[in-house]
Amino acid sequence: MSTPAPSNAHSNAQIIRDSFALLAPHAGKLMDRFYERLFTRAPQVRSMFPADMTKQKAHLAAAVGLVVKHADNLAALEKPLLDMGARHVNYGAKPEHYPVVRDEMLGAIKDVAGPVWTPAIHAAWTDALNAVAAVMIRGAEPAQRQAA
Repeated sequence: MSTPAPSNAHSNAQIIRDSFALLAPHAGKLMDRFYERLFTRAPQVRSMFPADMTKQKAHLAAAVGLVVKHADNLAALEKPLLDMGARHVNYGAKPEHYPVVRDEMLGAIKDVAGPVWTPAIHAAWTDALNAVAAVMIRGAEPAQRQAA
Protein backbone atom coordinates (compact mmCIF):
# COMPACT_ATOMS: atom_id res chain seq x y z
CA MET A 1 0.00 0.00 0.00
CA SER A 2 1.45 3.35 -0.98
CA THR A 3 1.56 6.41 1.23
CA PRO A 4 -0.78 9.17 0.06
CA ALA A 5 0.88 12.25 -1.35
CA PRO A 6 1.02 15.10 1.14
CA SER A 7 -1.44 17.93 0.66
CA ASN A 8 -0.12 21.01 -1.06
CA ALA A 9 -0.47 23.03 2.16
CA HIS A 10 1.51 20.41 4.07
CA SER A 11 4.23 20.16 1.45
CA ASN A 12 4.45 23.95 1.19
CA ALA A 13 4.75 24.15 4.97
CA GLN A 14 7.56 21.61 4.92
CA ILE A 15 9.34 23.48 2.12
CA ILE A 16 9.05 26.72 4.09
CA ARG A 17 10.36 25.08 7.26
CA ASP A 18 13.22 23.34 5.48
CA SER A 19 14.28 26.47 3.62
CA PHE A 20 13.98 28.60 6.75
CA ALA A 21 16.18 26.16 8.65
CA LEU A 22 18.88 27.05 6.14
CA LEU A 23 18.10 30.79 6.34
CA ALA A 24 17.71 31.16 10.11
CA PRO A 25 21.46 31.32 10.84
CA HIS A 26 21.54 34.23 8.39
CA ALA A 27 18.44 36.03 9.69
CA GLY A 28 20.32 39.29 10.21
CA LYS A 29 21.61 39.21 6.65
CA LEU A 30 18.11 38.36 5.41
CA MET A 31 16.56 41.34 7.20
CA ASP A 32 19.33 43.66 6.02
CA ARG A 33 18.92 42.46 2.44
CA PHE A 34 15.12 42.76 2.57
CA TYR A 35 15.15 46.38 3.72
CA GLU A 36 17.96 47.26 1.32
CA ARG A 37 15.89 45.86 -1.56
CA LEU A 38 12.64 47.45 -0.31
CA PHE A 39 14.10 50.93 0.10
CA THR A 40 15.83 50.72 -3.28
CA ARG A 41 12.65 49.69 -5.09
CA ALA A 42 10.27 51.92 -3.11
CA PRO A 43 12.26 54.77 -1.55
CA GLN A 44 9.00 56.57 -0.71
CA VAL A 45 8.28 54.01 2.05
CA ARG A 46 11.55 54.70 3.90
CA SER A 47 9.87 57.49 5.89
CA MET A 48 7.41 54.94 7.34
CA PHE A 49 10.26 53.34 9.28
CA PRO A 50 12.46 54.53 12.14
CA ALA A 51 15.95 55.85 11.49
CA ASP A 52 17.39 53.07 13.64
CA MET A 53 16.09 49.86 12.08
CA THR A 54 17.44 47.49 14.77
CA LYS A 55 14.09 46.87 16.51
CA GLN A 56 12.18 46.86 13.22
CA LYS A 57 14.42 44.14 11.83
CA ALA A 58 14.00 42.09 15.00
CA HIS A 59 10.20 42.46 14.80
CA LEU A 60 10.15 41.37 11.17
CA ALA A 61 12.44 38.41 11.87
CA ALA A 62 10.09 37.33 14.68
CA ALA A 63 7.06 37.73 12.40
CA VAL A 64 8.71 35.62 9.70
CA GLY A 65 9.47 33.04 12.37
CA LEU A 66 5.78 32.90 13.30
CA VAL A 67 4.82 32.40 9.66
CA VAL A 68 7.30 29.52 9.50
CA LYS A 69 6.03 28.02 12.76
CA HIS A 70 2.41 28.18 11.57
CA ALA A 71 3.08 27.51 7.88
CA ASP A 72 0.74 24.53 7.89
CA ASN A 73 -2.02 26.53 9.61
CA LEU A 74 -1.73 30.24 8.83
CA ALA A 75 -5.33 30.65 9.99
CA ALA A 76 -3.91 30.43 13.53
CA LEU A 77 -2.31 33.83 12.88
CA GLU A 78 -5.49 35.47 11.58
CA LYS A 79 -6.24 37.68 14.62
CA PRO A 80 -2.68 38.97 15.05
CA LEU A 81 -2.42 39.58 11.29
CA LEU A 82 -5.74 41.44 11.20
CA ASP A 83 -4.50 43.63 14.07
CA MET A 84 -1.15 44.16 12.38
CA GLY A 85 -2.86 45.19 9.16
CA ALA A 86 -4.92 47.76 11.06
CA ARG A 87 -1.81 49.13 12.79
CA HIS A 88 0.05 49.41 9.50
CA VAL A 89 -2.56 51.89 8.23
CA ASN A 90 -1.28 54.29 10.90
CA TYR A 91 2.23 53.90 9.48
CA GLY A 92 1.00 54.81 5.99
CA ALA A 93 0.83 51.31 4.51
CA LYS A 94 -1.50 50.94 1.54
CA PRO A 95 -2.75 47.79 -0.22
CA GLU A 96 -0.44 48.47 -3.16
CA HIS A 97 2.60 48.23 -0.86
CA TYR A 98 1.98 44.57 -0.06
CA PRO A 99 3.01 43.11 -3.46
CA VAL A 100 6.21 45.19 -3.32
CA VAL A 101 6.99 43.91 0.18
CA ARG A 102 6.26 40.32 -0.95
CA ASP A 103 8.46 40.61 -4.01
CA GLU A 104 11.36 42.13 -2.11
CA MET A 105 11.09 39.54 0.67
CA LEU A 106 11.13 36.79 -1.97
CA GLY A 107 14.14 38.44 -3.58
CA ALA A 108 15.93 38.71 -0.25
CA ILE A 109 15.23 35.06 0.54
CA LYS A 110 16.53 34.08 -2.89
CA ASP A 111 19.64 36.25 -2.45
CA VAL A 112 20.45 34.75 0.95
CA ALA A 113 19.50 31.17 -0.02
CA GLY A 114 21.78 31.27 -3.05
CA PRO A 115 22.08 27.96 -4.89
CA VAL A 116 19.51 26.16 -2.70
CA TRP A 117 16.74 28.42 -4.08
CA THR A 118 14.30 26.46 -6.22
CA PRO A 119 11.00 27.13 -7.98
CA ALA A 120 9.28 25.05 -5.26
CA ILE A 121 10.73 27.30 -2.53
CA HIS A 122 9.64 30.35 -4.50
CA ALA A 123 6.09 28.99 -4.89
CA ALA A 124 5.75 27.97 -1.23
CA TRP A 125 6.96 31.31 0.12
CA THR A 126 4.85 33.22 -2.43
CA ASP A 127 1.72 31.37 -1.30
CA ALA A 128 2.48 32.02 2.37
CA LEU A 129 3.32 35.69 1.89
CA ASN A 130 0.21 36.22 -0.26
CA ALA A 131 -1.93 34.63 2.46
CA VAL A 132 -0.37 36.84 5.14
CA ALA A 133 -0.85 39.97 3.00
CA ALA A 134 -4.48 39.12 2.25
CA VAL A 135 -5.32 38.90 5.95
CA MET A 136 -3.40 42.08 6.77
CA ILE A 137 -5.16 43.97 3.98
CA ARG A 138 -8.51 42.72 5.30
CA GLY A 139 -7.52 43.94 8.76
CA ALA A 140 -6.55 47.32 7.36
CA GLU A 141 -9.89 47.96 5.65
CA PRO A 142 -11.83 49.19 8.73
CA ALA A 143 -8.94 51.46 9.74
CA GLN A 144 -8.73 52.85 6.21
CA ARG A 145 -12.46 53.61 6.21
CA GLN A 146 -12.10 55.44 9.54
CA ALA A 147 -9.15 57.43 8.23
CA ALA A 148 -11.03 58.45 5.06
